Amino acid sequence: MLYRLRDAGYQAFLVGGCVRDLLLGVPPKDFDVVTNALPEEIKKLFRNCRLVGRRFRLAHVYFGREIVEVATFRASSAPLQSEEPLPDADPEDGEAPEIDEPLATELEEDSGNGEERVLDEHGRILRDNVYGTIDEDVWRRDFTANALYYNIADFSVWDYVGGVEDIAARRLRLIGDPETRYREDPVRMLRAARFEAKLGFTVDEATAEPIPRLKGLLAAVPAARLFDETLKLFLTGHGARSLEVLRRRGLLETLLPTVAAYLDAHPGSLVEKLVMQGLRNTDSRVLEGKPVTPTFLFAVLLYGPIAQAIESAPPERWHEQATILDACDRAIREAQVHIAIPRRFTLGVREMIALQPRLEHPRGRRALRLLEHPRFRAAYDLLLLRAEQGLAPAEMAQWWTRIQEVSAEERVRMADELAGQKSRPEAPRKRRRRRRRRPSNPT
Repeated sequence: MLYRLRDAGYQAFLVGGCVRDLLLGVPPKDFDVVTNALPEEIKKLFRNCRLVGRRFRLAHVYFGREIVEVATFRASSAPLQSEEPLPDADPEDGEAPEIDEPLATELEEDSGNGEERVLDEHGRILRDNVYGTIDEDVWRRDFTANALYYNIADFSVWDYVGGVEDIAARRLRLIGDPETRYREDPVRMLRAARFEAKLGFTVDEATAEPIPRLKGLLAAVPAARLFDETLKLFLTGHGARSLEVLRRRGLLETLLPTVAAYLDAHPGSLVEKLVMQGLRNTDSRVLEGKPVTPTFLFAVLLYGPIAQAIESAPPERWHEQATILDACDRAIREAQVHIAIPRRFTLGVREMIALQPRLEHPRGRRALRLLEHPRFRAAYDLLLLRAEQGLAPAEMAQWWTRIQEVSAEERVRMADELAGQKSRPEAPRKRRRRRRRRPSNPT
């Protein structure tokens, strides 16, 4: 791809996280390309290309299931090789999906290419397709570690902002004035937390200082975008560390306030241990290349608020399906005020939680039907996690583990044994004949 762009007369560089990871000795998960070719010109070069985004016009080039994101250099009014505030900067290319712009108060036209820049009343960029050169593009990126360009012409790394030095020092530093950059895109605060957790970098003091004051700006970020950022925080192999960083930076109370409130009110509780172990288990699956699902993630994160809602009902109703489902719905609604969790995942959370009493108290052969339930595996994993923390009977977790390993005949025997029955076919029930009543004699 890079060579095809170069052969067509365009500049083309690898950029961002892939260059950073190569310098760290970490295999990159994906590759981003930046070029001086316009999106429409990129599409002409690659048949397998699709243009996406309204806020940032990007080209996605498809190679089977793999997608290479290609962005056009963006313009900046900041002076070269300077760290002055950037009044017109935007988030790193590829990090902001398409969004609406209901708060737009300013519209600027770039006479050079007719594209527009839209800002909201807080200075947050809502749309920006103003193209420029590589010397301008570098000042539009967020962190110095993500602002490195690999040139295929001579296999060199172009570093305008001291990114190589910061990577060597394992330091995370914003380009430009941190408060201005956070106001332009509040999600940068979450990205700072994510990179701190993922890379183990130390956040530069000037980069960290405004976060407690500006975290409230995240409330204006579209809930769909915060859902995407939540998955990047918790489902990419560093979820346990992400939770620790979010709590320490005060960002969890903005992203998931009910979760933050529960953990703060119950420090060191069994639920907190369950959440942390659930995130560690998810991290292990990611590192092993196993699939992970947002359904399990949100069932774990919302476990505390759901349990609190259940316990607000009378104790005799705690195991009723209606009580459990109402608690799930309440916790999910509160989370969705900030994060747009798709329905397919919220339904999964309800089913996982609702299956817990049935797993704890299986009823003879009817329990075998649960093995065919589409949410059984996820509910079983949650049961194991609960049992590990003393929140569910360990013997039942072991029983469900065993029953998945044995033959069909042995499953029937185990189910009958659990119900206190002998392992024999059930005799058909005799239908009782209803006796007809004789009409009474009138007097």
